[in-house]
Amino acid sequence: MAFIDAHRDDVVEGKPLGVEPICRVLQVAPSTYYAAKTRPPSKRACRDAELTPQLVTLWKDNYRVYGARKLWKAARRAGLKVGRDQVARLMRMAGIEGVRRTKKVRTTRPDPVAARHPDLVGRHFQAEAPNQLWVTDLTYVPTWAGVAYVCFIVDAFSRAIVGWRVAGHMRTSMVLDAIEMARWSRGTTLAGLRCHSDAGSQFTSVRYGERLAEIGAVPSIGSVGDSYDNALAETVNGYYKAELIRGPARRQPWKTVEDVELATLGWVHRHNTGRLHAYLDDRPPTEFEQTFYAAQRDDRTAVGIP
Repeated sequence: MAFIDAHRDDVVEGKPLGVEPICRVLQVAPSTYYAAKTRPPSKRACRDAELTPQLVTLWKDNYRVYGARKLWKAARRAGLKVGRDQVARLMRMAGIEGVRRTKKVRTTRPDPVAARHPDLVGRHFQAEAPNQLWVTDLTYVPTWAGVAYVCFIVDAFSRAIVGWRVAGHMRTSMVLDAIEMARWSRGTTLAGLRCHSDAGSQFTSVRYGERLAEIGAVPSIGSVGDSYDNALAETVNGYYKAELIRGPARRQPWKTVEDVELATLGWVHRHNTGRLHAYLDDRPPTEFEQTFYAAQRDDRTAVGIP
């Protein structure tokens, strides 16, 4: 139909080509063309036309990074009755797709003379409750004004970012600032907490160990040059870079460290309150923790009043 509509008015030997000659060459009955032109849109076409703008809006609202599975989950949470394969098909029709993650540069710089804490995690990045295991790492963002270094502290139970810091350097003080934010959001005394990192010099420093000791936490460090020993923190850094720093919604280079810091603030809020995590049964970290604490309250035995 589209081909015939595009060429039916082409002039050949001084007159329009028309429908019938094109149908004859294509070996299609003219009645088939006219029937298709007058046929009302199918229920599927009408449904596609209704769903596609809503899916595109959801995709844009989530930094343009969701693939078919995540967008399908987000659509179901938004009350749209749609299947995963249907979402994938409509994404292809709309010309949208999920983002891919890459990592090119190492930021870990071990101190060869510093004593290292033992590995208390053993690549088992799971916890039964909040504030039992935190993981942390550094990443970097090139800007016109220099390199911005970013430190995240992530709770392994809910994948919530409990502390973070963006700075124009990667000295130990920026890591301590991230810990201070985590202390403010989680509490000043967290006995039994393990804080796991790689073997970077920031995490083997005396000041870092002392700051954790102040809140009752103990440091844990993986082996040098092995990303699997800090895989959870590496994962968060990966989709931070993919979704925000190099994300599809980004159209210009980053100009200053302050620009990165402001954008990271918004991204962390979305990560904690809106981003769907497969590990959490496709729920945001804050919702996952709220469900956990609600279950703890429900499990308590009521005390009778005489």
